[in-house]
Amino acid sequence: MTGFIGEYEATLDAKGRFLFPAGFKKQLPENGVQGFVINRGFEKCLSLYTDESWQPLFSDLSKLNDFDPKIRQFKRYFLNGATQVSFDSAGRLLIPGNLVAYAGLQKDIVLVSAIDKIEIWDKASYQQFFETFSPESFSELAKEVMVSDKTPKL
Repeated sequence: MTGFIGEYEATLDAKGRFLFPAGFKKQLPENGVQGFVINRGFEKCLSLYTDESWQPLFSDLSKLNDFDPKIRQFKRYFLNGATQVSFDSAGRLLIPGNLVAYAGLQKDIVLVSAIDKIEIWDKASYQQFFETFSPESFSELAKEVMVSDKTPKL
């Protein structure tokens, strides 16, 4: 499975295209990537998955019970706007207009590693997200997320 690391800035053109950062391109498998799936992310950003990382997620979603109204609601929202995209001849990816609007993307965007996917943020929104999050808050969050109940108490 492809994993990503890093944070790169890019510029969105008037048609919603951006040049995929060379730093991420170097992290793609040597045999290349057939394509990507882009969809709504959390916190008003977009998620860009390689086909390889999208397939297990899609498979898991397809196994959920459609008789549960919450599952149907989640699937509708999560899959709303999910679109297959691929590089054009100039190495650019096109973000559909409805997803550009959802994430509030302007000209300057930031692409950020999220392990098996890449998040795409409007640059100003991304900066604002971190301005409201202190190092102390991050430390507390890390403790809550990373410390297991199985960790020995000293």
